[in-house]
Amino acid sequence: MRFLVLGGTVFLSRAVAAAALAAGHAVTCVSRGVSGAPPDGAEVLVADRSRPGSLAAALDGRTADAVVDVATMSAPWVRDALDALDGRFGHWTFVSSINAYADPAVRGGTVDQPTLAPLHDEPGPERSRTDPDVYGAAKVGSEHAVRERAGDRAHVVRAGLLCGHGDRHDRYGYWASRFARGGRVVVPDAPAQPMQVVDVDDLAAWVVARAETGATGTHDGTGPRSTLDRVLAATAEAVGSDDLELVRVPGETLRSLDVAIWAGPRSLPLWLPETHWGIADRDVTATVAAGLETRPLAVTARATLAWERELGLDRGRAAGLTAAEERAVLTAHTGG
Repeated sequence: MRFLVLGGTVFLSRAVAAAALAAGHAVTCVSRGVSGAPPDGAEVLVADRSRPGSLAAALDGRTADAVVDVATMSAPWVRDALDALDGRFGHWTFVSSINAYADPAVRGGTVDQPTLAPLHDEPGPERSRTDPDVYGAAKVGSEHAVRERAGDRAHVVRAGLLCGHGDRHDRYGYWASRFARGGRVVVPDAPAQPMQVVDVDDLAAWVVARAETGATGTHDGTGPRSTLDRVLAATAEAVGSDDLELVRVPGETLRSLDVAIWAGPRSLPLWLPETHWGIADRDVTATVAAGLETRPLAVTARATLAWERELGLDRGRAAGLTAAEERAVLTAHTGG
């Protein structure tokens, strides 16, 4: 098959390109050429999707048996891609997001759960592109465009928390790196909080397999239901140093010390308020039935740590606590 990956140089899109190559397909990656390189063996085309006409010029009448698009924030980009390949594609996968759902508190939800109102245009300057509702609405707008144009050839994957090699978001990676350094580690005391993660290579292999058979529909692309406690414990067991000690700190203490949830500076990644537990507690029965297979978390933890070491364990991070911030939390909680 001829696979066209819109991207192919970073994280999931690169993993999809690699999975398609490993399966023996011809792969073309289209990107700006500034974020990284596609896997060896892929054809490379350069296009800047923010420039009207750039993608159409790069594709220049090409055809594709399968297209995979991971466009993050722009329904217009998705429509432009569909226009650029009008009548010249077979199967179309669009990677959406769990953030598409309107109520993030709903636990055990399925793809039939209501979504946000679609954002069909670029977010204006008054709407932050980092706002999860804006991101989710843009994904919903993109989903609508794909279903309208690709119809019964469309597969929409609402991805959950992706982990593993190539991740630069510092959410799960923070924990793998921190546990490997050892010592006393601040973790949220949130035993009831749900959590779901999926290895990027597992999701990529599934996306390719679905495209190979022309399978369609809408699925949540995430792993088995678990808890934050179990995810952190399994990660610690897989990559933690011998002197690792997990120090559970109550949520009220963390909030009083201005420790943020989920991601970003001065945060404990993956920690969520109950109002958002639904994004990490999806019913993936249909996804498993559709063929998504996930590896043991320990394997993902070790792959994540290897990637973290490539990047540098002591680098500045987009999420987590610095050493000084963590010491301050420990002092406030335990007196030392």
